[in-house]
Amino acid sequence: MSKNNSNTTDWLFEITPKNNLLDLNLNEVWRYRDLLFLFVKRDVVTVYKQTILGPLWYLIQPLFTSVIFTLIFNNVANISTGAVPPFLFNLAGITIWNYFKSCFSATSNTFTTNAGIFGKVYFPRIIMPLSVVISNLVKFGIQLFIFIGFYIYFYVNGASISLNKYTILFPVMVLLMGLLGLGMGMIISSLVTKYRDLRILVEFGVQLLMYISAVMYPVSFFIDKLPEYAWVVQYNPLAYVIETTRYILLSVGNFNLNMFIYTFVITIIILFIGIVIFNKTEKNFIDTV
Repeated sequence: MSKNNSNTTDWLFEITPKNNLLDLNLNEVWRYRDLLFLFVKRDVVTVYKQTILGPLWYLIQPLFTSVIFTLIFNNVANISTGAVPPFLFNLAGITIWNYFKSCFSATSNTFTTNAGIFGKVYFPRIIMPLSVVISNLVKFGIQLFIFIGFYIYFYVNGASISLNKYTILFPVMVLLMGLLGLGMGMIISSLVTKYRDLRILVEFGVQLLMYISAVMYPVSFFIDKLPEYAWVVQYNPLAYVIETTRYILLSVGNFNLNMFIYTFVITIIILFIGIVIFNKTEKNFIDTV
């Protein structure tokens, strides 16, 4: 290349430091979409390797959890689920909750688990947590399939369950859960690079979060029993998504448009904050991991 032409060459791609904190750089993510799908394929395939039951593990976990919740919370604690069979009530909540939990737990360790590859080759780091959220849809789909099976069984046997006009919002509920897991996971992942103790607290915190997210009880039950602390559940976006999911699938509870808008706005805010902090951390995380 001649010296005269070196300054006028138009490069196809140019990698530069991110100087603008609010630059989400979504165009670059789109350019690397092939790599994104490659990571998704890797995540799906590696889960099934060297396992005896393979994807059956995804069925065993929600089924056993639903049985335990039914025995403890519905039979022993006598929490009523109305006309809906307690097992199906719990299975609906666990299925949508597991998607959030999987996304949050995996993305919260993005920098620590991928430090090796991040230190060797450049690509938009946000592709890694995005691939986790997409690949976990496979696990969610398997668990949703078993829920549909039990739904049909209880419906044929006369259970008072039905779909309603809000059922079309079910994909939106799944999307909100995935984005909440992504946003919260990226925030924790960025903090873990400096504060290693957070890795220990994540699993413990997820368990506590489950109890205030109305996974195993109706929101109305918490309001009746502990009205002074009802705001903890009422304004928890996770609890709203779970409660609404049960309503659109089982017609138990109600749909609140104001809370839907509130949950949507909170989700976008958490996602935006997560992306901003994640992009800032990726500049120098390799020095602290």
